[in-house]
Amino acid sequence: MSTTITIQPHLALERILSLEIVRVTERAAVAAAMLRGHGNEMAADQAAVDAMRRELNKLPIEGTVVIGEGERDEAPMLFIGETVGTQTGPKVDIAVDPLEGTTLCAKNMPGAIATMAMAESGTLLNAPDVYMEKIAIGPGYPAGVVDLDDPADVSIRKLAKAKDVKPAEITALILERPRHADMIAAVRKTGAAVRLITDGDVAGVIHCADPATTGIDIYMGIGGAPEGVLAAAALRCIGGQMQCRLVLDSEEKRDRATKMGIKDPRKKYQIEDMVKGDCLFAATGVTDGSLLRGVRFRKDLIQTETVVMRSVTGTVRWIRADHRQLDKFYLD
Repeated sequence: MSTTITIQPHLALERILSLEIVRVTERAAVAAAMLRGHGNEMAADQAAVDAMRRELNKLPIEGTVVIGEGERDEAPMLFIGETVGTQTGPKVDIAVDPLEGTTLCAKNMPGAIATMAMAESGTLLNAPDVYMEKIAIGPGYPAGVVDLDDPADVSIRKLAKAKDVKPAEITALILERPRHADMIAAVRKTGAAVRLITDGDVAGVIHCADPATTGIDIYMGIGGAPEGVLAAAALRCIGGQMQCRLVLDSEEKRDRATKMGIKDPRKKYQIEDMVKGDCLFAATGVTDGSLLRGVRFRKDLIQTETVVMRSVTGTVRWIRADHRQLDKFYLD
């Protein structure tokens, strides 16, 4: 007598894919790391994209890229709407940033990562590749402690009150961009500290989830929408609050958003609006950073460090891998 085992879609994410996606980010990270410090951002990014797409197509999924390298006419692969996987498993949404921090990798500076998220079909925000306003804090605070529409100084004071500390004990992480000059000044005027980063706001948002270790209490500013959705997936797994709004400051951008199903161009998104169902998130270090160690090339092996998370269980796994059979590493 034969027995048929049915795996529900939410279980399929865990049983089949929670560790399989590690291979995807590992391959992308190693491909990019081979071009660390070479000064060629495009080449490093393309190497990561090629490697990630190759590995995604080996996974037993019916995957659709909803956050990728851009719309179809802007990206030759891993474009928004592209199908990936063997088309034999669960239907899933895919969000990717094969190389977050292309400049960091090209200059061999800290903080470049390869990252992706996977969720049940129809549950990830299908956002155009535009800018996005963001504010994020870690777990343990009442809902609504900070609000995207509050001035920066108000957010700092509200967070300090909720944490029962003075504003001077708060540190904000902000992308170093001219557009953030007034925000940075407002934060510093409260007495709070600012840590500036040149790139890498997915990792930046994740830092808020563990301020005791990272020293970061809040992330604020304008960055990429794809990075915003990826960061929301990570925070959904490990806890925290995040609010975002797409920056649709031209008719062309609003048209693109409308075609992708965005009905309200001024909508303020919570984490649950961007990542509605069970999701997996993985990131592998390319260069050394405060979140992950970068790829190490040894004589007979390659070492990688990856974090992989799942939202429904809150599980976070840190995986440091030694890849010894290098001839098979690029084939398995």
